[in-house]
Amino acid sequence: MKISNNTIFIPGATSGIGLALALRLKACGNTIIVGGRRTEVLEKLSTEHGFATVHIDVADSHSIQSATAQVIADHPKLNVLLAMAGIMVPENWHEAESFLQVAEDTVNTNLLGPIRLIAACMQQLKSQPNAAIVTVSSGLASVPLAHTPTYCATKAAIHMLSEAIRLQLADTSVQVIELVPPAVQTSLMDNDKNPRAMPLEAFADAVIDLLEQQPDAHEILVEQVKFQRFAERRGEYDKVLAVINSNR
Repeated sequence: MKISNNTIFIPGATSGIGLALALRLKACGNTIIVGGRRTEVLEKLSTEHGFATVHIDVADSHSIQSATAQVIADHPKLNVLLAMAGIMVPENWHEAESFLQVAEDTVNTNLLGPIRLIAACMQQLKSQPNAAIVTVSSGLASVPLAHTPTYCATKAAIHMLSEAIRLQLADTSVQVIELVPPAVQTSLMDNDKNPRAMPLEAFADAVIDLLEQQPDAHEILVEQVKFQRFAERRGEYDKVLAVINSNR
């Protein structure tokens, strides 16, 4: 993926990792369309940072269809989808009435959301000479956190989805890149209070550096996530599993 002169749609960029990347990608000379559910936040981001914005709920298939159609109509050079949106909520699997709704919502948002977004953008992306789909998995796709089983499962699914669609789209102009964050200091699961999490600004800077240095990369792996991503390869899966789940 080239680092500049793109038109990039980022659903879920109103805060956290999505917003940090949106700001940096705009500074690199890209046109950024930020999607989110909170109209007042979208208006603020448009005023303060000059983003184009669109109201979208990635848990709603109709919203995805209408918002994406609007983005393509308004930005006919759209060539990058960064499917950023996701939820992470603890689940208690001792009690079905406690975890089932959370699990269903997580699958709908974290897995079906990106699939629907990709489907809605696919023809547009294939029509562009240099296009990319950027999926967002997690280090927890490789080594899970006990408190969030379905979140981990959806991120493992995103990893395999990325691997498979990359093969299918190899004969097109569409590159498939998987962004694999470690724990990052955002409000997600109160990670902003987690001293082991990577500072948000440092993470976003590292991602932009890797995108610039490795334009043909299949995965964007900051150094901190390799502890999880390659645990099994190193023969340290049980050790890393214990570390990830300690003091949580």
